Amino acid sequence: MTTTERASARHAWALLLVLSGNMVLDATEVSLVLVALPVIGKDLSLSLLTVQGLMSGFALGFAALLPTGPRLAARFGRRRVYFAAMLGFALASVAGGLADGPALLIATRVVKGACAALTAPMGLAIIGTAYPEGPERRRAVSVYSAFGAAGFTAGLLVSGALLEAGWRWIFLLPAPVALVLLLWGLRLVPHEATARPPAPVGPPEPGPPGRDRVLLRTGLGAATLNGTYHGLLFLLTFQLQDRLGLSPWTGALALLPACVPLAVSVPFAGSLVRRHGTGRLIALGAAAPLLGFLLAVWRPPSDAYLTRTLPVLLLVGAGFVLSFAALNMRAAGSVPPSRRATAIPLYQMAVQLGAVLLLPLTAWLLTAFDDRRPALAVLAVAAAGGLAAALPGLRDGRPGPPARKEPA
Repeated sequence: MTTTERASARHAWALLLVLSGNMVLDATEVSLVLVALPVIGKDLSLSLLTVQGLMSGFALGFAALLPTGPRLAARFGRRRVYFAAMLGFALASVAGGLADGPALLIATRVVKGACAALTAPMGLAIIGTAYPEGPERRRAVSVYSAFGAAGFTAGLLVSGALLEAGWRWIFLLPAPVALVLLLWGLRLVPHEATARPPAPVGPPEPGPPGRDRVLLRTGLGAATLNGTYHGLLFLLTFQLQDRLGLSPWTGALALLPACVPLAVSVPFAGSLVRRHGTGRLIALGAAAPLLGFLLAVWRPPSDAYLTRTLPVLLLVGAGFVLSFAALNMRAAGSVPPSRRATAIPLYQMAVQLGAVLLLPLTAWLLTAFDDRRPALAVLAVAAAGGLAAALPGLRDGRPGPPARKEPA
C-alpha cells in the first residue's frame, strides 16, 4: 500500500468514526434520559404525565423534522445542515442541563430530537457519497448501524453512572462530545460536488396501490414496535426504581436484556433477512412482543425479576432482533427508487409517532389507576395491531430486498 493509499484509508476510517460517533449520540438520547426520569421527577416535583414529555418530546421533534430533512439538505447542502444540527444539538444539551423547570427542559428535548432527525439520516447519506459502492460502502454502513444499535445500551450504562453526580450531567455530557465531533468533522466531511434541485416535501406521489398498502402496513408495524417498547421501558423504569427501590445503576442493568440482543445481532441482520424473507421475520417480530405484553398483563412485573420481568424484556427484545431490519428493508423495497426520498422519511416519522402517542397514554394510565395492568393491556392491544398489520406480509414468500440502507 502506497503512502497516498494509507492516508486515504486513515481518512476514511476517521470520517466513519465521526459519523458513527454522532450516531451513538443520537441513539443514547432516549436511554440516557429514561433511567433519569424518576430522579428528575422527584427533584422537580413532576407528574408522570409531565416527566414522560422528556422522552416523547424527543420523539416528537424527531418525527416533525424528518420529512423536511431532504429539502433542507438539497437547498443548503448536507454538510452545512449536518454541522448546523450538531451545533444545535450541543447548545440544546447545555440549555437542558441548566434548565430549572419542565417547560424549558422538554423544549430542549424537542430541539434535540429535531437535530437528530437531520444528523442520523444525513450521516448515512454522507456515507453513500463518501465511500465507493461495493464492499467499502457496505462495511461503512454496517459499522454505522452497529454503533447506532449499541447506542441505546451505552446510554443506559452511562446514565446509571452519571446520576451519581446529579441528573443535570445527563443533559450536559452530550454537549462537549458533539462539539468535538463537529470540530473533527469539519476537516473530514466532504463537500458536495454539485448542487441538487430541492426535493419535494410532503406525501409521496401515488404509486401502485399494492405497494402503498405494504408501506402503510410496514409503517404501522414499526410504529407499534417502537411505541410499545418505549412504553414498557418507561413503566419498568418507575417500577424498578420507585416501587422496588433499586438504584438507577441497578435499574439500568435490569433493562439491558431488552436492548443488548439487538446491538449484538445487527451485523447478522442482512443475512437473516436474505435467508428467511421480510414477511416471516416481521410477523415473528410482532408476535414475540405481543406474547410478552400478554404475559405481563397476566403476571405483572414484580420483585421476582427472573420469573416476572426478565421474560417480558427478552420477548420484547426478540421482537426488535427479528423485525427491526426487516421492517426497514421492506419499507425501502415497497417503493420504487424515484419515490424513496419522500416515502422513507414518512416511514421513519411513523416509527417515532408510535412513541409520541403511546408514551403519554402509558403515563396517564399509570396515574389514573393504582394498577399497572391497564397500561400493560393497552400496550398489548397496540402490539396486537402491529401483528395484524404484519400477517398479510406472510403471503409474500419471496426473500427480502438487498440488505442495504438507502440515504435519506
